Amino acid sequence: MEEKSDAPEPTEEKVSEVYDKIADILMLLADVASGDFSNRLELQLPDTHPLGALANGINEMIDSLASEQQRSAEYRRELEEKLATIERQQLAIRELSTPIMEVWDGILCLPIVGIMDTGRSADMTDALLRAVVATRARCAIIDITGIEVMDTGTADHFIRMAKAVRLLGAECVLTGMNPQIAQTVVHMGVDMEGVTTHRSLRDALHSMTGRGRATLGKR
Repeated sequence: MEEKSDAPEPTEEKVSEVYDKIADILMLLADVASGDFSNRLELQLPDTHPLGALANGINEMIDSLASEQQRSAEYRRELEEKLATIERQQLAIRELSTPIMEVWDGILCLPIVGIMDTGRSADMTDALLRAVVATRARCAIIDITGIEVMDTGTADHFIRMAKAVRLLGAECVLTGMNPQIAQTVVHMGVDMEGVTTHRSLRDALHSMTGRGRATLGKR
């Protein structure tokens, strides 16, 4: 004979209540899966109850995920601030590495120091052309005294820069070419036709300013 359990059978209302609580748990887990950690379970059940213990475990899990999400958001914010700082520093470095000065009325000077690469070459060309237009300069002097070695790509860049300046109606002069660079340019067969060169920045300024005074004297 089967023994009968003394525990009362759950009523339909109790069963419906359990189903409702399970539905609440499933809905909350769906919110968590979508990234929403703002809600918590409030089943009002003791820890000894299976659903109560489950609810407490889920709430602890959500608290942990919410804390991790907050730490991740703070980390992303700090990272974005650092990246913004680096970008500002890089912009400042580019501006410092491309100092364009108006050394005389209508005469700009771009002294170049250091190693030329593709990115820096493009920045220099853009900055120089903008300055020529903004100041309505009649001459742009590119001083390469600070460059010790010049390869074919660098020489080609300066030629292109000079041609671009001439297209804007200004003259472009190259100064500070040392003997080693001069020999390299000749050996590489770089076409320097149309590019005016001077031994030093002083010689170029003397030529440009003397030409300007002569022009004014004829008027």
